[in-house]
Amino acid sequence: MTLRLQKYLALCGVASRRAAEEIIAAGRVRVNGKKVTRMGVLVDPSADRVEVDKRLVRPAGQYEYVLLYKPAGYVTTMKDPFGRPTVKDLVRDVKARVFPVGRLDLDTSGLLLLTNDGELANRLTHPSYGVEKEYLARVRDLPSGETLRRLAAGIMLDDGMTAPATVRLIKGGKPTSLLALTLKEGRNRQVRRMLEAVNHPVVSLKRVRLGQLTLKGLRPGEWRRLNAREVKALKQAAGLA
Repeated sequence: MTLRLQKYLALCGVASRRAAEEIIAAGRVRVNGKKVTRMGVLVDPSADRVEVDKRLVRPAGQYEYVLLYKPAGYVTTMKDPFGRPTVKDLVRDVKARVFPVGRLDLDTSGLLLLTNDGELANRLTHPSYGVEKEYLARVRDLPSGETLRRLAAGIMLDDGMTAPATVRLIKGGKPTSLLALTLKEGRNRQVRRMLEAVNHPVVSLKRVRLGQLTLKGLRPGEWRRLNAREVKALKQAAGLA
């Protein structure tokens, strides 16, 4: 049985399928000793030798699903060229090679899933599957009702119109207000850009939910493995029976 190279890399736990395509395009992958930079190459897991950064990769024997309460001040990557603290520093006790599903920027805290299940990671980050992500945003000043309706209907950003969202005012006032926003897509710094676009910049931001997963029982910097029921619910939400 043959597989597309990017799917094979995802099954090996190297990265999500979309991130695997970037790794291939960067010339970091070799198949049977030859560098591959184009998409669509087929590999036979039983016969072909696949290397990433000169390291042999094989399908993961067992998947890991780790729920982390990321504090602000940590980069959502497993290695940072500038020497900043990374989420890898927080999950060093996880022996499997896991990678973050999506991204929380340096100043954002909250729920982050790490796994070596590339297929699930790809679906959780792809907007077509509509897996909900909920954020608590403390913003400058008090947004009007019309502003909340604009945020819910969609905001035009430099990369296009955002999808409809659910927006609730939890506590209004000055100098700051607290909003809850539930999105079904995950563009780069999307919540911050949406709120900047309506002149209510973010003071602090935390992701509190992914699908049915929440931060209950965790403190900043702590993590736990998902149980079988939670993994099943995530897969169902992502369309993986």
